[in-house]
Amino acid sequence: MPAPTSTLPWLWIPIVLWAALAQTARNAAQRSLVARAGTLGATLARFLYGLPFAAAWVAALHALPATSPPLPDFGAAWLAWVVLGALGQLAATAFLLAAMKQRNFVIGVAYSKTDALQVALFATLFLGELPGPATLLAMALATAGVVLLSLPAKAPTPAAAGWGGTAAAFGLASGAGFALSAVGYRGAALALPGASPWLSGAWGVLCAQAIQSLLLGGWMAWRTPQALRALASAWRVSLAAGAAGAAASIGWFTAFALTTAANVRTLGLAEVVFSYLVSHRLLRERLAPAETGGLALVLAGLLALFAAL
Repeated sequence: MPAPTSTLPWLWIPIVLWAALAQTARNAAQRSLVARAGTLGATLARFLYGLPFAAAWVAALHALPATSPPLPDFGAAWLAWVVLGALGQLAATAFLLAAMKQRNFVIGVAYSKTDALQVALFATLFLGELPGPATLLAMALATAGVVLLSLPAKAPTPAAAGWGGTAAAFGLASGAGFALSAVGYRGAALALPGASPWLSGAWGVLCAQAIQSLLLGGWMAWRTPQALRALASAWRVSLAAGAAGAAASIGWFTAFALTTAANVRTLGLAEVVFSYLVSHRLLRERLAPAETGGLALVLAGLLALFAAL
């Protein structure tokens, strides 16, 4: 399938950086929801409360003269890719929660950060998009930095904690879920070769979040209805999380319509840098040596990505 084209081949870069910034804001809003609605409730907020914003973006694009062509030619392939992306994202969240319940949960969380490298594998297998050696180096550097940042200063040493076991398996499965999600959304964009990247991204977000809201909301209504009540009572924070989440998702989906999943996921690791800058600047905390090294590796990976383009 030919990739969608753009008259601005570098446009995906500011779009991804915007998505990473919006995701940083969404994460901040979600953190305040975890204590009231639990992790799954905070996850649902980004999907359910983001739906009105995703729908408004679709409507706005179709209302503008410059972006109001007929509906894209949706087909079974497009829907299958979107479903894969939506389910992959939900599965990744479930595996990450399972990893965090293990005794060596830190190791599981660290393994979950390998999703960028797993994107390269799945994109090659399912989409035929094999990253070049320089891009793979960039992904490896950035991933190593993120893994280092995910290990707290007081965490047990790798020798003591053990890099195998159930926690590691759950972590790798979580990373695979996130990677399949990115590949699914990229595949959905490729399934609409004649569509505007803006429309492709907008409809992808709307459909994926509707699927995720229905599945996760249904599960919670069955198992934890009290969490849904907590979300309803915290509607202001939930709405903020949904708005920021929709803005981030729109950016990710649009970027997937413009470039490969490997490029998007690697540059998307800039979110880690943004999060650390915000948290440590606001709290005026000093970075630990491991954190400094991790951030340096992430930045080195991002610079290597730019050099590879």
